[in-house]
Amino acid sequence: MAFGSFDSSGHASRPLAEINMVPLIDVMLVMLVIFIITAPLLTHAVKLDLPKASSTTNTKPDNIQLAIDAAGKYYWNGEAVDRAGLRERLDAASKVQPQPEIHLHADRTTQYQNLAEVLADTARMGLTRIGFVSDPREGQ
Repeated sequence: MAFGSFDSSGHASRPLAEINMVPLIDVMLVMLVIFIITAPLLTHAVKLDLPKASSTTNTKPDNIQLAIDAAGKYYWNGEAVDRAGLRERLDAASKVQPQPEIHLHADRTTQYQNLAEVLADTARMGLTRIGFVSDPREGQ
């Protein structure tokens, strides 16, 4: 940055085309220090003594063990039921809150039609929590 020159040839009347950045940098540093000092003062917290609440009732849905053997017989928690009895129990289970989980056990040789009918019945009754249970040792 040249503010003046020692040249006396008359070029001194030319306008200065450079911007002096030193005052701008000084202002920015002062503003930075001001913001650093005042920023913690702007965040104030209101301390509240809130009550502690705990839930002592953990309602866990029941599990219904529904099994279908190779002959197409149905077992509700180990008790043999027919198709009409299965529908009645599914209807009763759909009205319980929270809805129970249905764990569906099926033989390897169970016909898919029997499985599809049970799944259709559970969907028709509004039961949505269905899980297929398999035994990994059967494949060995």
